[in-house]
Amino acid sequence: MPELDDDFDPMPEAPEAPSDDLCCGSGCEPCVWDLYQEQLTEYRAKLAAWQAREAARVKSA
Repeated sequence: MPELDDDFDPMPEAPEAPSDDLCCGSGCEPCVWDLYQEQLTEYRAKLAAWQAREAARVKSA
């Protein structure tokens, strides 16, 4: 059985912004841009956590 790599911790990937033609401009709830902003906020939190883990990993190495 292959050994799992406990150190595998890839950097999170940023969400892809929707193209301008995906927004119909009619004020939908939620708009594709609202959803993107939520994803971006979540990404930034995950990125900050990953950066903290990465800094701790480098410091302990």
